Amino acid sequence: MASEGLHAPRERLTEKTLNLHHAIVSLTEELDAVDWYRQRADDCDDAQLKAILLHNMREEMEHAVMVLEWLRRNDTDFAGMLKEYLYTEGDIAHHED
Repeated sequence: MASEGLHAPRERLTEKTLNLHHAIVSLTEELDAVDWYRQRADDCDDAQLKAILLHNMREEMEHAVMVLEWLRRNDTDFAGMLKEYLYTEGDIAHHED
């Protein structure tokens, strides 16, 4: 995946930027895993295996949310966007209007 690599020389990046990069890549990986488990569960005919796959999917969601919370706590821009958009009502795309 292209987003895993750094787009600038590592030695020119701050520790904060590197940590944010690790978190963002990890979040992407967790969300990919959620998608994969959900697709496998949808495609599965065995009820017990489907339940296991959905359980695994929810664990990946937990991991994703933990990373998202870390991002909120460690980056004011993320924190501001999360505060602006999470748990709101109405049209998300036109929330600022």
